[in-house]
Amino acid sequence: MVSKRAWTLRRLAAVVSGVLVSGVLMLAPEPAAAQGRARERVAQVQETGVLRVCMWPDYYSISYRNERTGELQGIDIELARAFAADLGVRVSFVETSFAKFIDDLLADRCDIGMFAIGATPARAQRVAFSQPYLRSDIYAVTTRTNPRVNGWADIDRDGMVVAVQTGTLMDAFAREHIRRARIVAVARPQEREDEVQSGRADAFLTDYPYGVRMLAFAPWARLIVPDPPVHVTPYAYAVAPGDAAWLARVNEFVAAIRKDGRLEAAAARNNLLPIVARD
Repeated sequence: MVSKRAWTLRRLAAVVSGVLVSGVLMLAPEPAAAQGRARERVAQVQETGVLRVCMWPDYYSISYRNERTGELQGIDIELARAFAADLGVRVSFVETSFAKFIDDLLADRCDIGMFAIGATPARAQRVAFSQPYLRSDIYAVTTRTNPRVNGWADIDRDGMVVAVQTGTLMDAFAREHIRRARIVAVARPQEREDEVQSGRADAFLTDYPYGVRMLAFAPWARLIVPDPPVHVTPYAYAVAPGDAAWLARVNEFVAAIRKDGRLEAAAARNNLLPIVARD
């Protein structure tokens, strides 16, 4: 007999993998100073011998620090190392967040952002995105004992409270689409969980990778899968605008890992196969 949790995860995977999204990313020009910093990035990386990768260390399955070992793990930790190896350099990870990674890129604190960044139109006005390599819908997490949330339609009702993490695409989605529930924005993922576990919020919004984490490690959690999908977003790598050669080199890497199996292999190791972008 299949457990309810296993059934939910299978359904979640089926919903995501059955969705086809065409992502046309609009790239807007940046100020001349930012363009100047970005030019000749390929040469700069090879001259210094270091690929500086902005990543967020709290993103389960994507880029996270193992609490037991202290080591960085996840699909984009693996793929960042693979990209550095392809370039013949070493990788240096720069910790950032969804709220500040654009500033870090434009300030030349890193050469690329590699942590499943949602390629939204708003972000694409300030940074350049690679071709997508993952795609995820938005999901909700509530408690097993919350009697008010039985499906996606229950989330946006009068008197409901929904937690989101500041600066994430779930934050933007909530502010655009949630009309009746009250939105509570917090700084860190654990704060969303605390809001829901304490009863101060009815649910928090997240994506497929974090939904997998909740099912694996939080016995109290119940995952709410939207059916039909509500907001499937392409995930891509981000670079500062103004350097076509650097963006082309990043896209060359994305195309290579999709073709030679490295993307699917890394996704399989991190339980992300259902959201691999195959088109």
